[in-house]
Amino acid sequence: MPQRKRSLLNQFLIWKYKHISQENFLYILSTIVGLLAGIGAVTLKNLTHFIFEFLKTGFIKDIHIGFYFIFPIVGLSLTLLVVKYIIRKKIGHGIPATLYAISKRESIMHRYQMWASVITAPLTVGFGGSVGLEGPTVATGSALGSNFARVFHLDQRSRTLLVGCAAAGAMASIFKAPIAAIVFAVEIFSLELTMVSMIPLLLASISAVLTSYFFLGDEVLLHFEIKDSFHLNDVIFYIILGLGCSLISIYFTKVYFWSHDFFKKIDNPWYKLLLGGSLIGVIVYFIPPLFGEGFETINAVLRGDASHILKNNIFNTQADTIWMIIGLLVGLIIFKVIAMALTFGAGGIGGVFAPTLFIGSVTGYVVATVVNHAKIVAHSVSQSNFAMVGMAGLMAGVLHAPLTAIFLIAEITGGYDLFIPLMIVSSISFLITKKFIPHNIYTSELAKKGQLMTHDKDKNVLMMMDIDKVVEKDFIITKPNMTLGQLVHKAIVKSKRNNFPVVNHEKELIGVLHMDDIRPIMFNTELYECTVVSDLMITPAEVIDYDNDSMEEIMEKFKITSAWNLPVIKDDKYLGFISKSRLLNSYRRKLIMASDSFS
Repeated sequence: MPQRKRSLLNQFLIWKYKHISQENFLYILSTIVGLLAGIGAVTLKNLTHFIFEFLKTGFIKDIHIGFYFIFPIVGLSLTLLVVKYIIRKKIGHGIPATLYAISKRESIMHRYQMWASVITAPLTVGFGGSVGLEGPTVATGSALGSNFARVFHLDQRSRTLLVGCAAAGAMASIFKAPIAAIVFAVEIFSLELTMVSMIPLLLASISAVLTSYFFLGDEVLLHFEIKDSFHLNDVIFYIILGLGCSLISIYFTKVYFWSHDFFKKIDNPWYKLLLGGSLIGVIVYFIPPLFGEGFETINAVLRGDASHILKNNIFNTQADTIWMIIGLLVGLIIFKVIAMALTFGAGGIGGVFAPTLFIGSVTGYVVATVVNHAKIVAHSVSQSNFAMVGMAGLMAGVLHAPLTAIFLIAEITGGYDLFIPLMIVSSISFLITKKFIPHNIYTSELAKKGQLMTHDKDKNVLMMMDIDKVVEKDFIITKPNMTLGQLVHKAIVKSKRNNFPVVNHEKELIGVLHMDDIRPIMFNTELYECTVVSDLMITPAEVIDYDNDSMEEIMEKFKITSAWNLPVIKDDKYLGFISKSRLLNSYRRKLIMASDSFS
């Protein structure tokens, strides 16, 4: 049967080469990938909704509030069991895993990534994990796009484009915002926006949106309608909102990374689950609006009515004063970040997009509430508008995606009436946050390792290079106690190289020998027994660390030292040499590959 399938595929590929151009074939594939990404998004959403509704209206509905504490632990436990016994591989966070595949795996994603998040993310979020579904949806769609490209033996550039198409399709399906989805793919995945990439991205977004409409009808995730127009007098308050969003974005990111580092120190996954799950349970028990994604809260705020949110607490506290209202809303912001970080730390699978929207909407609502209470201007500012623009501010700050934020909110609102405040708040939040947080949550770890794909083509080419393909290992190893005679007869006469690494008995590099330094004495037999290698070796100008040095750093070492060969160590042991000529040849090949256009 597999042979039969392979034969049919080969016949199709032969027919395709004769009748369909590569460009048109890519258009067809991008449409199909968008459809698959849309189906993936609908599946994730419906599974999560099914679990949530079962918990909310099932046989335990009468004591539901009492189970807020236990639900997250149950969901995280089920997630861990699925990962450990069914998937049996590390899933990783959705968008960072996709970015890593683009930068270091030539856009090849594992097959299990097509379905892993479809199972684990609904278990995490449906049972109350305070994270979102957007990241897992994008990862699922991207894996589908990558593996779909592999089936038809597409090259790396085509695979990368289809991964971007799938990501755009996933976002378009979730928010029914195809233009913002394209901007998201370009901004987060650093795709080049050319006519070659624009058409496939458009086709993928359109097919994904149509898929969403087919399965979900006119249902939208965010319910909003502009009722109040923008006033010039409100500019100062939007500037204040931008400043507030930047501060909260910094807090959001710092807490996320602190939690990540803290839980990383705990080796046992069950200990992580019990600690993180218990703390999440406590938080959502006392603050039920933090249960799950939180879109009910977001939509309530967008309607300009936070009364239901404020009353929904275990103590039934009544928000009788403005300061009580503000205090409860600020508490939502603070503890939503903590609950999100704990969910990830405990092993949950999800994304940061929904928490970003949640916190942004509440932030905007708080600013508008304070302004209206202070009665600084004659008219009341729109709490709904500020809540919506606040979401853009947090997206711009946390995700470092100001264009995505602007176009997403503009599409959701159905027009450009809020375009000016969106630009003001997003730009301020982005610029200030980036000053303190150079890389967003998705890209920080990759950036530290020099594995981040950016719009800088030179850096991308260096990052795409594989160090294993430039390390040469055919150098004869010498020992420090070898005599000159042994060196000549056992190394020099047998080697085609001009360099000899000197290592100790633990295989640690302690020096190098250059033929130019040995040549004046190598034929002096009187020195054969009285001269040893340790007398002749020198310290290398630089040493390349296999595990820690990026290709950009390796290039810089060659530039600084003017050396033609530099030794490489791995785990403090000698590994081989890298030559400048081989490095430059590899760079040139990758540059040609990155520059090729589709024909």
